[in-house]
Amino acid sequence: MSEPTFHTAIHWFRRDLRISDNLALRHASESAKHVVPVYILSDWTGQHAWTGPKRQHFLRGCLESLARNLETVEGALLIRQGDACAELKKLIQETKADALFFNRDPDPFGRAMESRVAEMCQSLGVEVHAHKDVVLHEPDEVLTGDGNPYRVYTPYSKAWFDRAKPEPVPKAKPLRTPPKLKGLKLPTCATWKLETPDGEILEAGEKAARQRLKKALSGPLLRYEGHRDFPFEDGTSRLGPDLRFGTISVREVFHGARQAAKGAETSSQEKSLFTFQKQLAWREFFMAILGHFPHVLDAPFNPAYEDVPWDEPGDAFEKWKNGETGYPIVDAGMRQLNATGYMHNRVRMIVAMFLTKDLHIHWKEGERYFMQQLVDGEIANNNGGWQWSAGTGADAAPYFRIQNPWTQTKRFDPDGKYIKAWVPELKDVEPARFQAPPEAGKRLAKDYPPPMVDHKQEREETLGRFKQYKKP
Repeated sequence: MSEPTFHTAIHWFRRDLRISDNLALRHASESAKHVVPVYILSDWTGQHAWTGPKRQHFLRGCLESLARNLETVEGALLIRQGDACAELKKLIQETKADALFFNRDPDPFGRAMESRVAEMCQSLGVEVHAHKDVVLHEPDEVLTGDGNPYRVYTPYSKAWFDRAKPEPVPKAKPLRTPPKLKGLKLPTCATWKLETPDGEILEAGEKAARQRLKKALSGPLLRYEGHRDFPFEDGTSRLGPDLRFGTISVREVFHGARQAAKGAETSSQEKSLFTFQKQLAWREFFMAILGHFPHVLDAPFNPAYEDVPWDEPGDAFEKWKNGETGYPIVDAGMRQLNATGYMHNRVRMIVAMFLTKDLHIHWKEGERYFMQQLVDGEIANNNGGWQWSAGTGADAAPYFRIQNPWTQTKRFDPDGKYIKAWVPELKDVEPARFQAPPEAGKRLAKDYPPPMVDHKQEREETLGRFKQYKKP
């Protein structure tokens, strides 16, 4: 057996909170005599524009699971807090580490930190090993024949599927983490001066993620094509938070679906699994858009809509956030989000279009609120979804394609089961009444508000604004 290349390596956990099929951790365990696994907590407190109590609570569960799992491979999770570059420098000096391993982050903030860390390591003579793990294909791997980034999903997805997909790797070998390293306790919401959420948040951790994948592949994903748009049904994978925090790898998810398709009993099941894989391609399309066009976080992807005016958020925004708009499916979605940190994807589109097209409030307001509430909050996907709904993004719904919440209800919640599950004031209302607006000034129930706006009128207002202010 050959001698290890490094005496002590640090593995910097970020969005890869698992020991199975973790590329950087596996390489660290193969090439170093000792591996120090570390997670560095951010040190903001009180409120953050891009996260909130539900996601931090889920993160805590992921770290708790990771700490237990690391013990099975002779590892011990070290928790530090502060600026990642500064904390890694201290740890390198404490442990006399000669290598640092990590998996690359897909967003520009993470990449900027990686650059700082690489410079710091170079100054200390420490080797840096950065790996591709969060995605199957990074932005520069899927380009047009001219070497330019794709701006439209369909040709991107064809190129994405044409590329060979990396296979899962074995779990980490024994890490032999040095003893007596000082770290912090596992965080709680109080670490960031946040209240612990009292709603039902998805179970966190690697074991729970693998169970979700197994359940999805044996049920929901076999009927995904025909059932994924119905919010009351168990028709989706629910793997969003797991992919966000890396409690399961995208490699395992993709190849799990591919293997299930090989054993599919019907062409419908096979098509459903392929449709699910296309959602993984959408995820990486939006990550590629953010990677190539980082301005999308502050401005429209399509500059033609830079001058379109938006209304001040005000009271209308508060009603939307609280699920008090008088539009049952919108209110059901927002209440589900506020209670659980999750909202069904079809309903995400409905509520986003309602905010931008019916209330004329800037997509950035909704984007920020979603990031503060969603357990699966992913900067690239969230931005992509909001700009898609607003009509300003890459391969977006044209601005004149405006979803009608009443007809969306008729199509996707015809029996009102989803609405009644989240809006108890409407439990005794005939479901057919959710499919068209009540008479002006009337209420669907005595303790439920009338619609705050007239969809038909606001649709015309949106069309007028986009036509008037669209740049040639």
